[in-house]
Amino acid sequence: MKRTLKLTLLIIGAVLLTIITVFCWRAFPIVSGYGAKNMCSGIFLSGRSAEDIKANELADFPLSLGSYTVNVLDSSVTGSVLGLAKRTAIYRSGLGATLLNDISKEDFYKQPRPHRILHSSSADSIWFAGNIPGDTIFADIDKKAIEAALDSAFAEPGKEKNRRTRAVVVVYNGRIVAERYATGYNKNTRLPGWSMSKSITNALTGILVKDGKLNVNAPAPIAEWQNDERKKITIKNLMQMSGGLRWEENYNKPSDATNMLYKEKDMGAFAIQIPAEHAPNTVFYYSSGSSNILSHIIRQCIPVEEYVDFPANRLFKKTGMNSAVLEPDAGGTFVGSSYSFATARDWAKFGQLYLNDGIWNGERILPEGWVQFTTTPATTHPEGMYGALWWLNAGAPGNPAKRAYPGVPTDCFWADGYEGQNIWVIPSKKLVIVRLALEHGNLLDCNKFLRDIVRAVK
Repeated sequence: MKRTLKLTLLIIGAVLLTIITVFCWRAFPIVSGYGAKNMCSGIFLSGRSAEDIKANELADFPLSLGSYTVNVLDSSVTGSVLGLAKRTAIYRSGLGATLLNDISKEDFYKQPRPHRILHSSSADSIWFAGNIPGDTIFADIDKKAIEAALDSAFAEPGKEKNRRTRAVVVVYNGRIVAERYATGYNKNTRLPGWSMSKSITNALTGILVKDGKLNVNAPAPIAEWQNDERKKITIKNLMQMSGGLRWEENYNKPSDATNMLYKEKDMGAFAIQIPAEHAPNTVFYYSSGSSNILSHIIRQCIPVEEYVDFPANRLFKKTGMNSAVLEPDAGGTFVGSSYSFATARDWAKFGQLYLNDGIWNGERILPEGWVQFTTTPATTHPEGMYGALWWLNAGAPGNPAKRAYPGVPTDCFWADGYEGQNIWVIPSKKLVIVRLALEHGNLLDCNKFLRDIVRAVK
């Protein structure tokens, strides 16, 4: 009996050890890759210290297991977990930080570099509104009520100080009417957009539609899909998260999403290989893979020599988003799902572009009808809350009271990113509201925050 029990315990121990080993083998590269990439962007794009990033972005388990070495000579950060799973990210001016997956430094440095690097010029405090007098703008708002709303955004209720709002900008009728930053941040600090990058991918797709190079209703031009049921997936399906691919968007463990972002050289190519699970346009499933498939398609539409400058030349420069950086993967494709940085003011300019129906300073940047297409609810979303790479406050069809923000007009739509990144656009109130944070608890009541600002507009 004792011998049998001992053998059983040995077997159980061996199985548990195997499970733990396999999990660590899969998870450690994600931990070290996440840390190296985010520390590299934080130091060299945002101008923050390694100590501050370690104490905030990388403080929670399992990210706290990582150790990092910063090399200022080549603008790189190398991360590891218990000395294992080393991952290196390198910063390049104009392109931000890239995690070196399956590529040598020598080959990495051979990749094209931007011909023109934009420099931040967002220090101006009055923009968009042309000749509208400032007194007219401010006469329409209750300044004290807006400031009270900002107080709530920056408040830290409870013992844990983990709401961590870093920036808020409120734009009314084309002018900044309120703005605030946390200690250590200011109007020139580039901050991550995370999944707000998907909304940038929406804009880049729209620009190519305007150029006649893409048709959202046409099947996605992907050679690997032409011999199976995936050939029916349209660009619109990908933008509305209804492509039907078998995808796992889970950031709490190794998954399709985390493997793509922190292990793959070519993220779009990785997502393209995912098989179909449902027929297109039948099931809604939020997928960063779909966004990077779109990034792959965008790259194929642009001449090689123009691609590295495409976001800056066709979007950022034209809208004055001079601080904006869209970061590429190790294969050189911009990560349209997750990797973008800009100042809070420049994120506000991006929202203003959509409030202006895709027009900036009289020039049409996005095609006519694009914002309407963007804000039309996907038929597959059960509550009508998703359009084309933007979220919607429209509510369920036939039930407009069922909304994400009941106290906010139904025409509100927004870009949404991990840890509290948001650009809210409310056309009926001529409002664009940006909030950037590192929120891990004590979540801001966004409905009340937005409602209070809306009510402050007379």
